[in-house]
Amino acid sequence: MSKIETSRRILPAPKLRAADIAYDTLENLIVTLQIQPGAPVVEAELIEMTGHGRTPLREALLRMTANGLIKQMPRRGLIVSDIEAAEHLTLIETRRVLDQLIAQSAARLATPQQRKDLVACAKRMVAAAKKGDLSAYMQADQELDHVIHAACRNPSAVTAVIPLIIKCRRFWYAFQHEGDIVEGAKCHLQMASSVADGDPQNAAKGTNALIDYLELFARKVIDN
Repeated sequence: MSKIETSRRILPAPKLRAADIAYDTLENLIVTLQIQPGAPVVEAELIEMTGHGRTPLREALLRMTANGLIKQMPRRGLIVSDIEAAEHLTLIETRRVLDQLIAQSAARLATPQQRKDLVACAKRMVAAAKKGDLSAYMQADQELDHVIHAACRNPSAVTAVIPLIIKCRRFWYAFQHEGDIVEGAKCHLQMASSVADGDPQNAAKGTNALIDYLELFARKVIDN
């Protein structure tokens, strides 16, 4: 083995920046409703809650303002954005287009390992759903997203869709009593399998079936 090959094998993974870690922490708190919609954003409270410093937290808050999780309100400062059920349908309509593009690109460009990983993540979602383990279900869902986003090789589409996915997850946590994670897992497995098979047309169909499920869930929330 050459020296270059050896150095590549032992190269450590890049460390996450403090601001990225702070962002992930805050995103999880907001998405899982540990910080409620409409709650004021108080910097000192977040520092105490998360243990992160002021500078990385401020950078994380700027990113969250850009993706819509946090809003700047006149005379009120920063607040966590509300969940608007009716507007969620528009979000899903936009996500459908982006997810189709990502799935079709991934069907063409994914590596053999990525195809295996997609199906493995979806199967973990199915197993978690059968046990009623929402935490494991959401973790596998996020891992599936990471794989398909890497496989599609379209950073512009990924950047555009991530804020929508985050809001969809928060919507699920808010109204999970109206949902069916067993059916959701089944739709994710159908989508992942269609992408793994490498047929862009079938990948689009699999994605549509998943988005149809998310739309049906949103309509059920609105009607109730």
